[in-house]
Amino acid sequence: MTALHDLTAIQLLALYRSRQLSPVEYLDHLLAHIQRWEPHLCALYAFAPERAMEEARASEARWLKGEPCGELDGVPVTIKELIASRGDPIPQGSAAVPLVPATEDAPPTARLREAGAILLAKTTVPDFGMLSSGLSSFHKLTRNPWDLRMNPGGSSAGAAAAAAAGYGPLHVGTDIGGSVRLPAGWCGLAGFKPSLGRIPIDPYYTGRCAGPMTRALDDAALMMKHLARADWRDATSLPPAELDWALQAADVRGLRIGLQLDAGCGLRPEAEVRDAVCAAAQRFAEAGAEIVEVAPILDSELLDGLDKFWRARLWAELENLPAERRELVLPYIFQWAEAGARVSGVEAVRGFNRTFEMRKRAAAQFHGIDFLLSPTNQVAAFPAEFAAPTNDPARPFEHIGFTVPWNMSEQPALSINCGFTAAGMPIGLQIVGPRFADIEVLRLGRAWEEWRGAPPQWPQPPAGS
Repeated sequence: MTALHDLTAIQLLALYRSRQLSPVEYLDHLLAHIQRWEPHLCALYAFAPERAMEEARASEARWLKGEPCGELDGVPVTIKELIASRGDPIPQGSAAVPLVPATEDAPPTARLREAGAILLAKTTVPDFGMLSSGLSSFHKLTRNPWDLRMNPGGSSAGAAAAAAAGYGPLHVGTDIGGSVRLPAGWCGLAGFKPSLGRIPIDPYYTGRCAGPMTRALDDAALMMKHLARADWRDATSLPPAELDWALQAADVRGLRIGLQLDAGCGLRPEAEVRDAVCAAAQRFAEAGAEIVEVAPILDSELLDGLDKFWRARLWAELENLPAERRELVLPYIFQWAEAGARVSGVEAVRGFNRTFEMRKRAAAQFHGIDFLLSPTNQVAAFPAEFAAPTNDPARPFEHIGFTVPWNMSEQPALSINCGFTAAGMPIGLQIVGPRFADIEVLRLGRAWEEWRGAPPQWPQPPAGS
């Protein structure tokens, strides 16, 4: 039998409707499961089990009356720490940031609460969300449940670890260069970065998206149905649209699908990663798609320009902190950002303009293809204590070559598991679509999910926990 903590949200809601399981019974089991895992993973922030249980009791009463308050009534969710939830401070993963409670829910939090979901906890992030790592000066070190010696990635580190460990079925991350997809790849999840503006977010910024992180694509689509509702606070959001988020596997016959195996700069894909992605592409070909190898979007000039701009952007924030607070920033992040003080205004503008060159190249590439496949991550695992796969602040973004272009081009991109290394670590396949083709990308992912079948057993808490 499927353990309760391994149920998808779709399965869980069916049990609520049939009264075979109540929100209180489920949450009671889930809290015990989290208690076994959390001392090892350290994935949660602002964990509120008492408040969650109170909400579960209210939800149980509504289900007994046959009057749920929304489609997600009684389903626990986690929200990335960077996404505001009323009453909770947003430390941005850094001990340097004053703890000031948020005065209102950000759009993703508000949409999930309106649908009846129970906010179980926030999830951990690295300092200022600027690392693909679970390393933080504020939170404890977050680890990967597939192997506690390894990193879950980031910046949606806690969300990825929590989803893979079964802390409930629904989790929300954010992504400005790969921060949903990268940890999803390293933790064996479905992590979806929608078209820019599809999910309203506050604060908004160039390339910044919120997105679901789940074990199953049906759950990601269920979340999109609610997260994509309009919110006036995001001036970059797309017009309200009634979209059909019910997923059916795409018919890939006749599609021209690009296969990108070279990021253009940075780390090269490991052999096991490359082989798994090529095998996935072959399965698309067997189903009738035309697979064509395509050139990379990035080169070192584009990536270095973006690096300079992001350094200057964070230094503009850090230099306003009192000296005693700046000393609390994670040393890796401080060393990286401090170089931004030496970036001239002209260099910063040139760096920012690299985002438009990425967008231009992405548009040219999609002029000749319908969709694109690539690795999500070049490496399948790296040590938990590292700030990034290279662990070198002089080379901080060598691992985002397959992910960051699609933030800047505003295109939807999904990471979904496509296999495991000999050491048992997940490998992520990235599926990218044209702007606004969010549902089509998810349906391609659904086709792959059906071909792939269920993954092996999800990680279990260490013995004796």
